[in-house]
Amino acid sequence: METTYVLLKPLLTEKTTLLKDEAQQVAFYVHPRANKLEIKQAVEKAFDVKVEAVNVVRRAPSVRERQGRVVGRKPGWKKAYVTLRQGDKIEFFEGV
Repeated sequence: METTYVLLKPLLTEKTTLLKDEAQQVAFYVHPRANKLEIKQAVEKAFDVKVEAVNVVRRAPSVRERQGRVVGRKPGWKKAYVTLRQGDKIEFFEGV
C-alpha cells in the first residue's frame, strides 16, 4: 500500500493529548488494511521521526443500526497508537 493512503487523519482527543505529553505516543486513524509495518514507515516518512512501537486498535462495523424503517450499518475504523523515540515529537498545531 502506498504510504500516502495509510494515514487518514490524526486523532486529537483529551486522551491522546495526555498520551502525547506523558508517553511520547501519537494516535492516527489509519486505513483498515494497513499493517503495523506500513504504519511505521508512513509515520517515519511523513514526519521525519523514529518510531519505536505501533499498537493497533480495530472496531468492526456494526451489524445493524435502525432508524425507523431504515436499516443501516455503522462503519468500522482502525486506529494506531505510535510510540516515538525519546526526543522526537510531532506537533499538529504549531504556533497557535
